[in-house]
Amino acid sequence: MTDTILQVENLNMQFVSGGGFFGGNVDVVKAVDDACFKVYRGETLGIVGESGSGKTTLGRCIMRILDPTSGTVTFNRKSRGTVELTSCDAQELRAVWRDLRMVFQDPQSSLNPRLRVLDIVGQCLRKSENLSGKALSDRVADLLERVGLRPEYLLRYPNAFSGGQRQRLGIARALATQPELIIADEAVSALDVSIQAQTLNLLQDLQEQFELTYVFIAHDLAVVEHICDRIAVMYLGQIVELATADELFNNPRHPYTRALLSAVPIPDPRARDRKRGRVKLKDGTSSSTGCRFSARCPHATELCTSKSPERKTINGADVLCHYAGEL
Repeated sequence: MTDTILQVENLNMQFVSGGGFFGGNVDVVKAVDDACFKVYRGETLGIVGESGSGKTTLGRCIMRILDPTSGTVTFNRKSRGTVELTSCDAQELRAVWRDLRMVFQDPQSSLNPRLRVLDIVGQCLRKSENLSGKALSDRVADLLERVGLRPEYLLRYPNAFSGGQRQRLGIARALATQPELIIADEAVSALDVSIQAQTLNLLQDLQEQFELTYVFIAHDLAVVEHICDRIAVMYLGQIVELATADELFNNPRHPYTRALLSAVPIPDPRARDRKRGRVKLKDGTSSSTGCRFSARCPHATELCTSKSPERKTINGADVLCHYAGEL
């Protein structure tokens, strides 16, 4: 996989809190801090981390739902050429969103309860391809069948469906414009475990049928291991490790990645003990200087608290740690 479909360079997203009418201290929160990575055509790139690590913010900056503070996002489309997303105006973005789509976390709130399935899935087809009448109905019915729903559901409203079925509607809506890249933001986290498996299998089948590329945002490492080719681990806005799924699960190099993996439940205690001992993190908040993880890292030294680490590449894995490869 050498054909790059998406390239993110030095992407930053900052939020300002405090101040207000009566003044006071102003805090700057770096939700995404200097994110750099590539997504190759046809792959699934996973982005994982704790709640508040910046995963969803990163996905929304790529989509331009949020305007990033700085950095560039280059989208290389097969049919319509390359575009730099952070400099697009509203009209250009509408054209880009035909090829770049998003599946949201909560299928309950992401679907308008006052619209029928025909309108929810078909509204972008009305605008992008000027479809209407029977042509629109046939197209939406075909999309419903592809995601495992019956064409007879065209005139139903979202409240008539279960959570798993609603998420399938969200996937059908994302597929409507025949996109090249889909960002799935916690697309299965709100579903039951059995429904999660069905939805993941559906996403993989659709990837083959439509030659899709995914950016798959999740906090469940077991889910990410099942579907992703490469995985980026985020901590407080920074990508601290980026590696292939096999390399990351078998040989994690960042202490935070090791801590995340040690917390994954394994049914057989003997298998768990053989695979990896539990990593105990220290109590503490993020450091204002040096490595952000140093206050919680069991391997932190004075160097970690005083100097920010530089990114290292070890056996193809990018790691943001002073002691990567030595632990």
